[in-house]
Amino acid sequence: MTPAAAAALFAVAVLGLVLLFLVVTTYNAVVALRNRIAKAWANIDVALRQRHDMLPNLVAAVRGIMAFEREVLEEVTAARAAYRASDPIPAQAATSDATSEAVRHLFAVVENYPELKSAENVASLQAEIARIEDVIADRRELYNDQVFRFNTRIAQLPANLLASPLGWEPAPFFKAEDGERERPAVDLGVPSRPA
Repeated sequence: MTPAAAAALFAVAVLGLVLLFLVVTTYNAVVALRNRIAKAWANIDVALRQRHDMLPNLVAAVRGIMAFEREVLEEVTAARAAYRASDPIPAQAATSDATSEAVRHLFAVVENYPELKSAENVASLQAEIARIEDVIADRRELYNDQVFRFNTRIAQLPANLLASPLGWEPAPFFKAEDGERERPAVDLGVPSRPA
């Protein structure tokens, strides 16, 4: 083998190793981002389940006093029943938005009932559901950040060369519906307890 052929073979081997290194590091980075998305969604799912588990307690607490506001209670119950953890993320996001809207509607109706506003169990349930709504919003932000990073990464070189053969597609964002872009303040006039 001539020195020129050996040098060319060495250059090809180095180029091959560099390309292999790029492919492996890109693949690993995308897999890590995909796993972060899955973890972020699992965290949202936990908060959604907590909220859904609390809703029957809230409905039961206000049912007797709000007997003639049946459609509001049915709206919350129906929204809760529509949640399916096995649904794709966009469907779960839509269900979450519908549930949030139903809960906001219920909280607004509760404002018309002074006896509910002063009921300690209703106030504590509302406070806990409001806290969980804040957790969902924070986790949604983290999830969307991970989706942004993943979608950006698979659109950039060299990952975009691997995206199609490996079936990497952009992940869906957890989008807020128009009515959910602004969170209304929920104040039942119940004084907060000292910690």
